[in-house]
Amino acid sequence: MTLLPFCEWLAATKWSIALHESFYMYPLIESTHVVALFLFAGTIVMVDLRLLGLAFREVAVSEINARILPWTIVGAVVMILTGVLLFYAIPVRSYQSLWFRFKVVFLLVAAINVWMFHRRVAKNREVWDADERPPRAARASAVVSLSMWAGVIVFGRMIAYNWFDCDRPQSEFVYWLSGCIVELADA
Repeated sequence: MTLLPFCEWLAATKWSIALHESFYMYPLIESTHVVALFLFAGTIVMVDLRLLGLAFREVAVSEINARILPWTIVGAVVMILTGVLLFYAIPVRSYQSLWFRFKVVFLLVAAINVWMFHRRVAKNREVWDADERPPRAARASAVVSLSMWAGVIVFGRMIAYNWFDCDRPQSEFVYWLSGCIVELADA
C-alpha cells in the first residue's frame, strides 16, 4: 500500500498548483513555518534545559510549564497548519523525500516521548517539581526531546536540498526508501 496515488491526486488539484506556483504565498507560508518552529522549539528547549537541571534551577518545573506552555501551543498550532500547507503545495516531492520521511519519524518519536513524559514521569511531578535536578526519567525524556527536535529541524531544512530525488540515479535501496515508483527505479 502506498500513498503516492493520493499525493499525485493532491498535487493535481488547482489549489495545490496555485499554492506551489504562487510568487508570494509559498515563501510567506514557509517563513511563517520557520518562525513558528523556532517559537515552539525555543520553548521546548527552555523546559528541557530545566528538566536537565542546566537552567532555571531556582524555578519549579510546573511554573516554567505554566508560563511557557501557551507559547508552545501557539507555536505548535501555527507550525502544524503551515506544515500541512507546505505538504499540500508539493505532496509528491515531500512524499518521496528521504529527509521528509526522517522528519516524520523524528516527529513521531518526539510525540511519543511527550506522551510518555506526561503519562508516566510527570504524574508524580509534585514530588520533584522544585528539585534542582529532576529524576533520571525526566532528564532522559529531556535528552530524547532535544535530540528529536534537533533532528526534526535539521531534516526539515534538508528537504529543500533533496539529493535523493527519484529522477536521479540512486541505489535500489534509496529508491525503495524514498518510495520512488518502480518505472523510475528501473530507468
